[in-house]
Parts: sequence; structure tokens; C-alpha cells
Amino acid sequence: MSDLDAFRQEIRRWIEQHAPKSLWGTAISPFEGYWGGKRGTFASDDQQAWFEAALERGLTAPTWPAEYGGGGLSPEQGRVFKEELNRHRIPLPLAGFGLTMLGPILLERGSPAQKAQHLPPIIRGQIRWCQGYSEPDAGSDLASLRTAAVKDGDHYVVNGQKIWTSFADLADWIFCLVRTSTEGRKHAGISFLLIDMDDPGVSVRPIELISGYSPFCETFFTDVRVPTANRIGDEGGGWRLATSLLGHERDMIGEAIINGGTRPKVLTDYSLRDHALAVIGTGADGKLRDPILRDEIARNEMDREAGRLTLNRIRDTLRAGGRPGPETSIVKVFGTELNQKRWHLAQQILGEEGLYWEQDGHVTEETQQLTRTWLRSRGNSIEGGSSEIQLNIIATRVLKLPRPPRK
Repeated sequence: MSDLDAFRQEIRRWIEQHAPKSLWGTAISPFEGYWGGKRGTFASDDQQAWFEAALERGLTAPTWPAEYGGGGLSPEQGRVFKEELNRHRIPLPLAGFGLTMLGPILLERGSPAQKAQHLPPIIRGQIRWCQGYSEPDAGSDLASLRTAAVKDGDHYVVNGQKIWTSFADLADWIFCLVRTSTEGRKHAGISFLLIDMDDPGVSVRPIELISGYSPFCETFFTDVRVPTANRIGDEGGGWRLATSLLGHERDMIGEAIINGGTRPKVLTDYSLRDHALAVIGTGADGKLRDPILRDEIARNEMDREAGRLTLNRIRDTLRAGGRPGPETSIVKVFGTELNQKRWHLAQQILGEEGLYWEQDGHVTEETQQLTRTWLRSRGNSIEGGSSEIQLNIIATRVLKLPRPPRK
């Protein structure tokens, strides 16, 4: 038996002993779990018990160094732990952008003081983070951002606006791209700041979506004073950090979508095939009556499996010591198109019932949520970097195609 197999058996026993049975089979997305933060509340006593047990063993951040409270596991062991949770659809003991996006940047580029200040509260679920990248005039072209940070002694004075800030209304801190210089190339004047959301001058306004649910917010900064000690990396060196973090984000988005995406609890066990069989029925040969739809559903399932294999190949690179690179754009674009096609097919199956917005005498909650999930999926090709931008990255940085001449 290999060391990894022995670890799998050990962690499997530990999960069976410490993960309350009421949580088994309840994870509806890769982001399912306790998100922590000052405003965070546990959904149940069992969720709290699961979090506390994992925290004691360092498994809220399995592969982070033990000196900060992490589990100190190898990347391979961390993958095994996640696989064992996914096998039983057990929610993460702790979730959030501090773990998936900011943490890796701090571990790589943060100073010892910054690591000591920010990593333990993330691991303990005490601080919830949000991401301040996109602006009203700087979404896909992020290098055009205008939120300004002007140095004033040992502080920056920050003024500007961010948009599409997921869960900003629940977050305690924000990792933020700001412009510290207008000299030279656009990319060269950007810095990476950590800002306390309780600082004077920070305000948040939620954004409503047509789907009926939205985690998005607008975030405003008015003369916010941020210590220069809260800058990660060099002044003007934020673009390199931003692209590295975007690699983690796009990988996370792609993985989430390919593995099923986020969906309402009523759709936890939704299956295109089973739904089509129930609504459309089978012919005399026992197959779905609509052969074209049958072919498209089969293709969607095969594409999803191909996506999983691609994800595994990227994971192998990371386990070998690599970092998320431009290949994550492939996962993001592929996952986006896969998810949009999936919910488009769901609408085809529903037919005219998919046009209903509210429940009535014959439209079920599942039908209503299918329609709203389809609407929400339309935003996948914009969030996390638009598909047009991702295709340019794939063309120039993965396929090494020449850039078009500048006019």
C-alpha cells in the first residue's frame, strides 16, 4: 500500500467519525460550506461541529502551513481530502475567497508580517474576504481601472468604485486593485491593496439580477485611508499579482461549472437525461422520443467528462510544483459554454413552461428555478473575465499565435 493510499484510508475514517451524518449528501456546489466572517452564522449545530473538528486538525485549509493553523498536507493529500468529501457530497468545513484566491497570493508574495496578520483569521473563519477588481469602465479591460490610491505619508488615500463585487455586503475585508500611478503603460501603475470594509469611506450597494438572486454589489471608496503596510508586493507591481490570482479564480470557476455548478437546493439531483425522459417520454425502442435532443444531452455529458479530464491534467501540473497559468482560460471558456448549453437544453425540455416566471397552479418550484438558473447562466461568459478576453489569452499565450499588428 502506498503512503497516499494509507492517507486516504486514514482521512476517510476521520471524516466518518467527525462529519455529522446530517451533512452527508447535502453539498450542491463546490462552494458549499461555512463562509465565516464577523457576520457569519452557522446553518446548524452540526455545521458548527464539523467546522470546529476540521479547524482543530487544520483541515479548514488543508495544504496551508501548520505554523498558521493549516493542515500542512501535501498537494496530493489535499486532493484526496477533497475527493473524499466530494464522494459523499459533504460540504467544505470552510469556504470563501480568502482560501481560494487571496491565500495563495499571500503565501507566495506576502511579507512575514502580512502572513501572520491575515492567514490565521482566514483559517479560523474569522474574516471573510471579497474581490475588488472590475469597475464600471474596466471589466474585461481591467488595466483601464481608475480607482486611485494617492500616497499620503504612510497611508494611501483611495477614491473610486468597484462593481460586481461578490458578497461585498457580507465581507469584512476586500483585496483590491488600485491605480497608484498614471505614468507609463497602463499595467505598470497598478498596485494590490488590502482594505478593511469597516474603514470610514467604504460603502456597499447590492445589485439585483433578472434571475431573482444576486450575490453582486457595487463598492464605493471615498477618501479611504489605507496603511501602505497593506500593499502586497511592490508599488506598481499589482498586475502580476492580479493575473496570478485570476488564474486561481478562473480555475475555480471552471471547476465549479464542470462539476455541476451552483444551483438551488431544489435542483440538487437534477439530471438532463432523467428530466427529458420524464417530460418527453420514450418511444417503442425505449429511447428518448426526440433524437436530436437525445444526441445533444449525450454530447453534453461527454463534454463534461472531457472537462473533468482537462481539470485533472491541470491539477497534475500544480501538484508538480507549477502555478495556474493561461491554461486556466481554457477551463473557464469550456466550462462557461458547457454550463450555458446545459441549462439551454433544460429550457428546451420544459418547452412553454420554461416561460413562466412565478409559480402557479401547474408550474412547480423546480420549473421556476430551472428558468431562473438558465437566466443566471447567461452571465457565466462575462464574470471572471469575458469569453472574448479568454479566447485572446488562449490564442496568444497557449497556442502562441501571433498578435495582430497594432494600427
